[in-house]
Amino acid sequence: MPTAKPKIVLYWHRTDLRLHDSPALNAALSLNPTTFIPIWTWDPHYPPTASSTPASNYGSSVKRRRAFCLNCGTRGGVTHLVFEKDEDAYARERDGVVVRLAEEAGVEVIVKSGRTLFDVDEIVRKNGGKPTLSMAQVEKAVEKIGNGVPERPIDAPRSIPDPLTRDEMDLKGVKHDGGGMGSKSNDGTDMNADHRSTTDKQYAGIMGPENDFGVPTLEEIGIDPADVQTPHRGGETVALELLGGYIADEEYIGRFEKPNTSPAAFEPQSTTLLSPHLHFRTLSVRKFWWDVQDVMERRKKAKKSNASIPTNLPGQLLFREMYFAAHAAVGEPFCRTYGNPMVRFIDWHLQSKSPEDIAHGEEGGKLYEVDSEEAEVWFLRWKEGRTGFPWIDALMRQLKQEGWIHHLGRHSVACFLTRGGCYVSWERGAEVFEEMLIDRECFPSYKVTSIFCIAECGQRLLTQVIPITDETACNIGNWMWLSCTAFFAQFYRCYSPITFGKKWDPEGNLIRRYCPELAKFDKKYIYEPWRAPIADQRKWECRVTGDGRSSTNEDGKIYPKPMFDFNDRRTICLDAMKNAYHVGLHGNDKEVKDGSWRKAFGLDEDGKRPKKKQKT
Repeated sequence: MPTAKPKIVLYWHRTDLRLHDSPALNAALSLNPTTFIPIWTWDPHYPPTASSTPASNYGSSVKRRRAFCLNCGTRGGVTHLVFEKDEDAYARERDGVVVRLAEEAGVEVIVKSGRTLFDVDEIVRKNGGKPTLSMAQVEKAVEKIGNGVPERPIDAPRSIPDPLTRDEMDLKGVKHDGGGMGSKSNDGTDMNADHRSTTDKQYAGIMGPENDFGVPTLEEIGIDPADVQTPHRGGETVALELLGGYIADEEYIGRFEKPNTSPAAFEPQSTTLLSPHLHFRTLSVRKFWWDVQDVMERRKKAKKSNASIPTNLPGQLLFREMYFAAHAAVGEPFCRTYGNPMVRFIDWHLQSKSPEDIAHGEEGGKLYEVDSEEAEVWFLRWKEGRTGFPWIDALMRQLKQEGWIHHLGRHSVACFLTRGGCYVSWERGAEVFEEMLIDRECFPSYKVTSIFCIAECGQRLLTQVIPITDETACNIGNWMWLSCTAFFAQFYRCYSPITFGKKWDPEGNLIRRYCPELAKFDKKYIYEPWRAPIADQRKWECRVTGDGRSSTNEDGKIYPKPMFDFNDRRTICLDAMKNAYHVGLHGNDKEVKDGSWRKAFGLDEDGKRPKKKQKT
């Protein structure tokens, strides 16, 4: 009898960092491998912003995949490569190259869907090949896929075969791509220098600093653990414990309606905070769905009321499907306005440059046009939490410190930046969220997201330095929604930075927590501290003055003045939005691509808005 050929299976973890309900992992183990090699990937060369990285810029990443695949196929004798399907535009191109190179090396490739409740490519097909722009379209499409019910989750494997021996996995002789460059880009710039307190040591060798393929520690990344301020922790064990705690509270699960949860609640927050676990896939979305659905079925049989779609928990998961499917349908242009057929074009300040202009521009230059120095200042003050509006500043500081804010908090700050205050492009806001949110991106906000990546990858995971995947769909989709450029069109519904916060938090506790300089202010002035008498400001040990670039003066602590009159700005923005809707351009229109949109909006040759005549 001929000896059976050994099956050496390489399982490529990206952000499917779990053992339970992993169709790809299940497929890999179903091969009955003689050797099983699970790898997890970490790469700071990953494109920093989805909107700034056209497909033509993926070259350096592809080179690393080529070296990786050839090494796996020839040095390790790998026979199968298995990974979870990723529908993001960048990932499709990356995975296509990896699959081709692997097959050229004689490696069989198996890809399984597992990021979403349903295969989003199938949702797109059931929606006539078009992006899903409403919950009704999503529900109608998924009804044609298993009657709208996702498959039940798969149990975690009880055992995993042994990997290669240490000697067989020795890659010290392989050329280290980047020559120890670590987190530096092609021009030698450390893209995460602002977050480091010591030297980045994680790329001392291709096998890691200890030559053990170990998951990098915060210290090896160059971050002092004491600098990490987020209270949120990652890992499959944490995710399952969190979910289990909520499932045990059947009243909370059955009656949950997201619009009725408070954006001002903290310790604990008012929502599940499971979104980061869904992003890193430390929690299966199908398990989340079915655990919730089982509770709701028990309540239904007991004649207890349940909240309904779209505001209940299953509805929130379907919103996620909507954004993923829309991204899958549109492809790479989904991440920006330029070339995007589903996005309304608005004459925002700080518009993104075209992909062609970015590709031919200076290395490290701005990715957007600064058409207004005033708008640029407003954007930076918004990003840094020093707008002079305490509700907005508290939320932005919470985001920066912890990597997460409630969805209604996101509504507030997004509306303020775009159609309800600054009239700055939603793409600028999406880039800030890309950097800071732990439920959005594993790059580049190391201080926050490294906790989620590193907290529990499991000792069975071997690591190799190749790029980690991301998801852009929900972040980009939400910014389109909140800026009223897609999915939602009621632009006249603005969030006041004063009255909206008061509704949820009349005492101003969120502000006192994240803007501690205002902690002693009376609740009468906590949302409008500039209205407090000077004598009271001195008594409460904080003067309202300046633009926030300094936190103290001769009188002690200071908080910035409002950067504009909100009521005036809201009126200006509403008028501009009405006009933009009247003009009626979309991101793929000729006028947007050739720049002639300026004429349609009445801008002069330099792109300046005509000054309004003063009333006499």
